Amino acid sequence: MARAPRPVRRVERHPDAAVDVTAWPDSVPAVTQLLTRGLDLPAGVTFLVGENGAGKSTVVEAVAEAVGAHREGGSSAHLAGVDRGDHEDTSDLAGRLRVVRSGGGRRGAFFLRAETMHRFYSYLDETYADVRDHRPPHHLRSHGESFLGVLGTKRWFRDAGVVLLDEPESALSFDNCLLLAGSLARMAADGKQVLCATHSPLLTALPGANVLQLDEHGMTPVAWEELAVVRNWRFFLDAPERFLRHVL
Repeated sequence: MARAPRPVRRVERHPDAAVDVTAWPDSVPAVTQLLTRGLDLPAGVTFLVGENGAGKSTVVEAVAEAVGAHREGGSSAHLAGVDRGDHEDTSDLAGRLRVVRSGGGRRGAFFLRAETMHRFYSYLDETYADVRDHRPPHHLRSHGESFLGVLGTKRWFRDAGVVLLDEPESALSFDNCLLLAGSLARMAADGKQVLCATHSPLLTALPGANVLQLDEHGMTPVAWEELAVVRNWRFFLDAPERFLRHVL
């Protein structure tokens, strides 16, 4: 059976949009690269990794808005149900991007970020309170359980061709990170594209995933074994005292 075409081929700067590499966020190398060279999105799962401040969340949020999701999380259909409050409809960076899509396929998007997921949970609880099989995320035992419950309920992203996640591992135990990795693999098998910002060496070990290291050089494809986060965790677990003696 032929694989469905990737819904999004590329995200790039609109030709009429300006770039100012002396001002944030354009000055962040990963954002500079997004605006000047664009970002090709392959089929399957793509991870963005890097230090805090490298631009992972900035890039994922801008791409999420560009493909039609709300910056605070949810699906394309969820836009109509969000009380935007004082938030503008589109961020400055997202407003300068355009999406190059493949013909056919699902055009919807789903975005889930750790910082604002509770607002999305409230929306789900209010909107689907009378749905028979709805399990209110706020009523589950833990933050991580709520997160996996949303990702495990296909109705939230049934029509999404692109799923975007911002540091999803922040709420999860080791075992639940393994479950999340399985969920990402199933999404890819279903023909969805996944773009995920993460610090997790576990998630980035997903077979077949595309991994981009974000640093002073921009966004660079890197093999899992060569990731700084993988090397650092290996060194730390081998001899924690070598690291801790510098901070204690």
